[in-house]
Amino acid sequence: MNEQIKITLPDGAVREVPKGSTAVDIAKSISEGLARKVLAAEINGEVWDATRPIEKDATLKLLTWDDKGGQSTFWHSSAHLMAEAIESMFPGVKFWVGPPVDNGFYYDVDLGDRHISDEDLRKLEVKMAELAKQNNTYVRKAIPKAEAVQYFTEKGDEYKLDLLQNLQDGEITFYTQGGFTDLCRGPHIPATGFIKAIKLTNIAGAYWKGDEKNKQLTRIYGVTFPSAKQLDEYLQLLEEAKKRDHRKLGRELSIYTMDDDVGPGLIMWLPNGTVVIEELEKLAKETESEAGYKRVVTPHIAKESMYLTSGHLPYYADSMYPPMEMEGEKYYLKSMNCPHHHKIYAALPKSYRDLPYRIAEYGTVYRYEQSGELFGLMRVRCLHMNDAHIYCTKEQFASEFRAVNEMYMKYFKIFGIDKYVMRLSLHSPEKLGVKYVNEPELWKETEEMVRNVLIESNIPYVEVQDEAAFYGPKIDVQIYSVIGREFTLATNQVDFSQGRSFKLQYTTEDNTTETPLIIHRAPLGTHERFIGFLLEHYAGKFPTWLAPVQVKILPISDKFLDYAKDVLQKLKKWDIRAEIDDRNEKIGKKIRDTELLKIPYMLVVGEKEANEGKVSVRRQGKGDLGAKNVDEFLQEVVAEVKERRSE
Repeated sequence: MNEQIKITLPDGAVREVPKGSTAVDIAKSISEGLARKVLAAEINGEVWDATRPIEKDATLKLLTWDDKGGQSTFWHSSAHLMAEAIESMFPGVKFWVGPPVDNGFYYDVDLGDRHISDEDLRKLEVKMAELAKQNNTYVRKAIPKAEAVQYFTEKGDEYKLDLLQNLQDGEITFYTQGGFTDLCRGPHIPATGFIKAIKLTNIAGAYWKGDEKNKQLTRIYGVTFPSAKQLDEYLQLLEEAKKRDHRKLGRELSIYTMDDDVGPGLIMWLPNGTVVIEELEKLAKETESEAGYKRVVTPHIAKESMYLTSGHLPYYADSMYPPMEMEGEKYYLKSMNCPHHHKIYAALPKSYRDLPYRIAEYGTVYRYEQSGELFGLMRVRCLHMNDAHIYCTKEQFASEFRAVNEMYMKYFKIFGIDKYVMRLSLHSPEKLGVKYVNEPELWKETEEMVRNVLIESNIPYVEVQDEAAFYGPKIDVQIYSVIGREFTLATNQVDFSQGRSFKLQYTTEDNTTETPLIIHRAPLGTHERFIGFLLEHYAGKFPTWLAPVQVKILPISDKFLDYAKDVLQKLKKWDIRAEIDDRNEKIGKKIRDTELLKIPYMLVVGEKEANEGKVSVRRQGKGDLGAKNVDEFLQEVVAEVKERRSE
């Protein structure tokens, strides 16, 4: 009789199955239909091949296309399928890495002196489809290091040999499908036949290991789906995403600019973008004032000694600009606000009566992102951060942490963000003292404290291992635009370490001293990333309260310019951002041009309007709303702005 093992399913049900059973076997015992959908399996929290034998008791979650782990495995396997097609078209090609990404996959390849064209991409799609129909299985095989080195030495593949340097016997696996074999730790889908629809989307250059000093490889991007219908829907979404690209809209709406003489990743905000910034700051300042925050301002540079105390040096040095040396001291551009805020806390003695002590700043920080990672407003080198720090007792922690999360909810409602998830980032016990502060009991305690707040607040969250800050657990806020694109907005972090590093204290009620807990929070993230998100979320059609120009007055001819100026003055008196289009153009062209600028309101004025003290109102995207008295329109638009309505 075969030895039995116990498999615990997500609903708590336990099944006894023969040792060596696979996730596919177990899926078949539940339903043949389910088995046909299984792409991978989560075994004891780790994603495995669905065809890999399970040798001992385990928890099991079957992963389909509806699971992130299933999609990731599908796209990783598609990268291998693409590599097989590339090798058939370009013999002698060498491969670096081919990971899944948020929407598909890529592979970095060395084609030698050959180049790949858009026409080649279409040929590769055809070849991939041909290979997929062969329904070849993905076969996993453990390989001794010496054998793996010999294999890639014979192929002359220095890239895989480089990967092997840091691997030992027992850590090396090859995967083979059809005629292609690759060094890979997996996992993979059961067979190529699952891949039904293929689109190779882009060709780019990528330096080997991301280092500009190394050879530039060719990066080929693609996306695949289990059905042609899903690909069609994705391509439609892609077209919509192109229209909403924040870089395109930022240029068309005169939001920001960059210049080579200033430097890559350094944003210059144009007047329109500055209006958006000021409105966001106004919202944050009002919200934080109501919540009991005090505002502070800190320098853009600091001495090396402060960053050594905080622990950011030497571990964070690669992300900081090189130091400036003056008077025998090294100064760094500020890459985070926390150490400065800790110094502000320490400037005056604190007692338990002063806690919680909340200080906020829209602080400017500088981070040296790699050139290849810079991307519009999303990855920049100068950031303006909606930062704040809360210093509190352990007893105050839950209410303070909950209040920060409630601030997120308020902002989500204002900006029409309906879909979001909190990522609870935990430490890795194996990396204590290396990547994380070596305080195992404090890690356990603070992680449980954060988890309890999320559960009690009924906030959707997922847990991820080995992504905490070095000083404590954190929440990363993932938000989704109206077309489903995911963005990392902000963070809410617990810090049980830096208070001690900076010798921060408060006097307790019984006249002893304690170190406060610190909460790092940035609900609106940075101007750069959040405005990039808003441009895409709104497709450039900002709600009236946030729009750089809220009203455009369109006189039908020069005869009505004086009346248009009278209307303008009334609007400005109520702080409505308005302009007159006084060009010598027909009214139809003025309306079309204003629509393209995505200005919320147009007020058309002619003889009838001037005689009756009215304006003909047009709303962005809604057309003609009819004639209204100027005061009536003013009352409506002022209320809309004051209430920060989302449309």
